[in-house]
Amino acid sequence: MKSDIVLYMVDGRGVSEESDREIFYKIKKKNPNIALVVNKLDNDKLEENVWDFANFGVDEVFPISLSHNRKVTRLLEWVFDKMETGEVVEDVESERVSKESEINIAIIGRVNVGKSSLLNALSKSDRSIVSPIAGTTIDPIDEVVEVSGNRIRFVDTAGIRRRGKIEGIEKYALQRTEKMLERSDIAVLVLDGSEGFHELDEKIAGLVDKHALATIIVINKWDKRIYEYEEAVQIVRDKFKFLYFAPIVTISALTHQRVHKIYDLIFKVFRNYTQRIPTSEVNRIVETAVAKHSLPAPKGNVLKIYYATQFGEAPPKISLVMNRPKLLHFSYKRYLIREFRKEFNFEGSPILILTRDRKNEKS
Repeated sequence: MKSDIVLYMVDGRGVSEESDREIFYKIKKKNPNIALVVNKLDNDKLEENVWDFANFGVDEVFPISLSHNRKVTRLLEWVFDKMETGEVVEDVESERVSKESEINIAIIGRVNVGKSSLLNALSKSDRSIVSPIAGTTIDPIDEVVEVSGNRIRFVDTAGIRRRGKIEGIEKYALQRTEKMLERSDIAVLVLDGSEGFHELDEKIAGLVDKHALATIIVINKWDKRIYEYEEAVQIVRDKFKFLYFAPIVTISALTHQRVHKIYDLIFKVFRNYTQRIPTSEVNRIVETAVAKHSLPAPKGNVLKIYYATQFGEAPPKISLVMNRPKLLHFSYKRYLIREFRKEFNFEGSPILILTRDRKNEKS
């Protein structure tokens, strides 16, 4: 039977089998519209198992969990792109794609930096609030805003409530921020430009780094600023070195000064955060980088990278399959990340590079 599209599914909790690869390559010769679907990857930890299938050497690898309806959207969108029309797909699937395509934003920062004012400014500038969703824990609220046909969900926008005593409010603020970040794609870190930056700002920013989210840094209350622009940017870069990739925008939520730029940044950063690089390009960049700056030889141990691939997005995750993965120093990973940033626009997005051996690949 002739097929227009082939989805070759493997068990993500197993290992990469030579027989699977042989069948896959035979099908691919007859039908180039084939994707490798790695199923049963129910969480982020299990998703790392997709490395084991990097030796298929294909660009279209989809780590999913059908039982948890996890990361199915990108697979469906790939299928839609390969089809002349989407009429054969049922309406319920189209609705699911639309829903899962929302961009989830967490507006975070200390108390009184202007988070609520910023949300109000964003939602009122000729945008339409689609729906508020009330929850049960300290009355969290999600606001869904439609911008140029795109749905943006501001996650849990309720302000911090006092719990009778002021003691522990910082700890509570950090816990609540972390819960918001767990549901988000992009963190909008709001700082107060009318005063110096605080230690709590750095602690909150550290949670963004922990969750490897796309990030936009907003310096609010710019109409009452105490720094000039260059000085403010330098201070932010010095204090938040781990967010070096995040764009910085100065605004006044009160006067709406430059607030409109935030939506432009959201769309740009989300594209960078979810982009995939073809396997051939990943290997070209790594090979060129190694040719320019040789791999280290810690204690005389020769390191070799056999191949590389992007095995995930949001954030982009690059896997290096090599002989002694534990010996590759983090400074060399940082060097490779810089090389990827030179070739592709990853502004606003972290890049994760992980290493593994080829124990599952049969010779």
